[in-house]
Amino acid sequence: MIEVSEERFEELVDQALDTIPEAFLRHMRNVVILIDDYNEESRNILGLYHGVALPERTFDHGGLPDTITFYKGALQDYCHSEEQLVEQVRITVMHEVGHYFGLSEEDLHRLGYG
Repeated sequence: MIEVSEERFEELVDQALDTIPEAFLRHMRNVVILIDDYNEESRNILGLYHGVALPERTFDHGGLPDTITFYKGALQDYCHSEEQLVEQVRITVMHEVGHYFGLSEEDLHRLGYG
């Protein structure tokens, strides 16, 4: 287990989000990034996308924004060094953003974000 400050964890998430190619970023709309300690249903979930994936949206899609939540406590529990945390945050960010774009768990595992 590794512990970092709230500020450092937010920095790690921001750094990982900054690695998303511009071609993808310009298609991300109406998405809120959240940070929480643990998922209420399982302390082992590292991140969670909640919403309607981009390929499944209809022309009249609107309303509340989609959310991507990263679970600081779970990620810290999963990792044993800050270097490992940096990498796992990056993988988790790419994994959840992949769900936003409609990628399945199998797709994400094949791409190395599983």
